[in-house]
Amino acid sequence: MLLDKHLDDDDLARELRADVRAGLTADSRWIPPKWFYDARGSELFEEITRLPEYYPTRTERAVLEEHAPAIARITEAKTLVELGSGSSEKTRLLLDALVARGTLGSFVPLDVSASALSAAVESLTTAYPGLSIRGVVGDMTRHLRHLPEGDNRLVAFLGGTLGNLMPAERATFLTSLRSVLHDGEWLLLGTDLVKDPAVLVPAYDDAAGVTAAFNRNVLHVINRELDADFDPSAFEHVALWDPDHEWIEMRLRSTRDQRVHIAALNLDVPFAAGGEMRTEISAKFRRDGLTAELAAAGFAPRHWWTDPNSWFGVTLAQASSAA
Repeated sequence: MLLDKHLDDDDLARELRADVRAGLTADSRWIPPKWFYDARGSELFEEITRLPEYYPTRTERAVLEEHAPAIARITEAKTLVELGSGSSEKTRLLLDALVARGTLGSFVPLDVSASALSAAVESLTTAYPGLSIRGVVGDMTRHLRHLPEGDNRLVAFLGGTLGNLMPAERATFLTSLRSVLHDGEWLLLGTDLVKDPAVLVPAYDDAAGVTAAFNRNVLHVINRELDADFDPSAFEHVALWDPDHEWIEMRLRSTRDQRVHIAALNLDVPFAAGGEMRTEISAKFRRDGLTAELAAAGFAPRHWWTDPNSWFGVTLAQASSAA
C-alpha cells in the first residue's frame, strides 16, 4: 500500500486534546468539525449526501460530469492531487477524463484518515492500473509541503469544504496552497453558493434527523477518546443561517443544566440549559467574493461552471504571479 504518513494516532490524539480544551474553555464554545469523522461519522456523512434535502454533493457531481472533459482538455494535467479525498468517488470523473485525454500519469489523494485513504488507494489502484497512485496521510492545513513535486499538477478541492474554514483560515490555506504550486499549475475548487435559506437550512437539518446524529457524533468521539461523560441525548442539533456572514452554523444546544467531566483533560465543563457550542460553519460564496479571495492568494480564475439553479460553483484557477 503506497501511503506517505505525516500524521499518526498520537498526533491526532494530541490535536483532539488541544482542540477540545481550547474550544470548551472559550467564552463562545466550539469544537472543530474535523472531529465528526470517525468511522461512524463518515458513514453518517455518506448517508447525508444521499438525502433529498442535501443538494451539494449531487449538484457538484452533475457539474463535474458535464465539464470534466473540458477540465482535462484545458489543464492537460499530468498529476492530479485531491485534498480531503475521502473515498475519491467524484474524483473518478476527473480521473476518467484525464486518462481519456492521455496526459495523466499519477494521482495523489491527501486525507487525515489513514484507513479511508488506504481503502481509496486500493480501490483506485485496481480501477486504474496504468496510474501511479500514492496517498498522503496528512492535514491539508499543515502538510501541503509534503505533496510530491510534479509536472503540471491539478489540485482538486471539492465538496464545498473550503467553506468550513473561517475567512482568515481560508486566506492562510489558499496562500499556503499557492506556495507549493508552480506558476501555471491548477486548482479546481468546488464551492457552495449563497441561495434562499429555505433551500440551505434543510440541507443541514434534514427531516430524517441524520444530520442531527452526525452533529452529536462528535460527543461520542470525545467520550471514547477522552474518557468524557457527555450525554448526547441531552444536546439538540441546531442549524442556523447567518445572513451577515453568509454561512450556515451548526451548533449543539444543551437541553438542561448539566456538568460534563472530561477525564483525560481533568476538565469539568458546565452547560446551562440553552447553552450552545458551535461545531461547524459552512460558508456560502458569491462569485465576485471568491474571485477576490483567490486573487489575493495568487490564483487567477480561468473558468467558472455552475448548475442551472446556480446553487454550486466549480472554479478552475491557475497559479499565477500576476493573479
